Amino acid sequence: MSDTTNQSSDTQAQKGPIIPKSPSEALRPERVPEPPKRSKNARSQIVLFLNFIMTMTVLVCVLAVIGFYYATSTYQSPGPLQTNTNFIVRNGAGLAEIASNLERNAIISDARIFRYLTATHLSAGESLKAGEYEIKARASMSDIMELLKSGKSILYSVSFPEGLTVRQMFDRMLQDPVLEGDLPAALPAEGSLRPDTYKFSRGTKRSEIIEQMAAAQQKLVDQIWDKRDPSLSLRSKEEFVILASIVEKETGVPDERAHVASVFLNRLAKGMRLQSDPTIIYGLFGGEGKPADRPIYQSDLKRDTPYNTYVIKGLPPTPIANPGKDALEAVANPWKTQDLYFVADGTGGHVFAATLEEHNANVKRWRKLEADKGSDPNIAVDGQPEEQPGENGAAVVPPKKKKIN
Repeated sequence: MSDTTNQSSDTQAQKGPIIPKSPSEALRPERVPEPPKRSKNARSQIVLFLNFIMTMTVLVCVLAVIGFYYATSTYQSPGPLQTNTNFIVRNGAGLAEIASNLERNAIISDARIFRYLTATHLSAGESLKAGEYEIKARASMSDIMELLKSGKSILYSVSFPEGLTVRQMFDRMLQDPVLEGDLPAALPAEGSLRPDTYKFSRGTKRSEIIEQMAAAQQKLVDQIWDKRDPSLSLRSKEEFVILASIVEKETGVPDERAHVASVFLNRLAKGMRLQSDPTIIYGLFGGEGKPADRPIYQSDLKRDTPYNTYVIKGLPPTPIANPGKDALEAVANPWKTQDLYFVADGTGGHVFAATLEEHNANVKRWRKLEADKGSDPNIAVDGQPEEQPGENGAAVVPPKKKKIN
């Protein structure tokens, strides 16, 4: 205890005597010592500039992070589109144009965000593909980018039934409102285009469809010809397509095409004329086709055209239409029959016969059916004439006033 007291006394002695202060002096604040002066290095302009740069860098980084988060969130969030809509990307359109058009059509909210973030998602050589697309309601920018990058555009279709001529196919293409471009001035060869349904996107040229049709028909003809019956008497693919086109026009019943083909092949083998009505029509009207209200007159059967198989022997010089797969296969692998005639059965099909006697009986049944329906008795038979062909293949045609197809 004494040691502590002594130390306290020594401390007071070192500080000096305690001088009492008056009340006013005691209330007066003591003088605060001045802060230490800044060093010369701290006052340097370079240091001040570096401090400013550092501050601005931090600020920019913070803003960039906020901006990137906002842009990414907007890119992934549902868009402003309220209902499904179609959007067209024209051929050659760049990313800036596509983004601007999307914003103009209220499909996205910000063209700049779409443009720059989409660019980061496209690898070298990738692009948004031309076409017409269905954009779903509330689709995000990310969804739209994936759709346009995939090229899965809206597909339209144009159909060409079997048995159309090239001219009739061209007319269908001209009437299609989605296809673009002109048709070639020169018509492709008759029989060279495949009847089928072709799908295409907006912006497809008519010439592109024609190229597809020609390539498809050539491939189909080659495949079926290679698998033909080895005993087939036709000498070339050209003759094969010609006869298939006649079979195509003679009947629309798939199950009897091979039977009709056997009749024509049997007649060719015996040197008989084919006597096919569709060849008369093609010889008279060409690829335009016969007007619906124009009957075939008896005088037409004698018209000397390269296609009138009532006049010429053998096959006509070219196909009379574009045959489909079924008609080609029917000719390549026909039924094995002795039939030389066929006539309409009144139900859309035909009844066949190997002899003239059988054929005449079939014709009588057909005429009775027509009479029961009140048809004009002057309408000629839908099939070969009733008379037996002569030695040169000519047939004597019954003296009917007209023939309506």
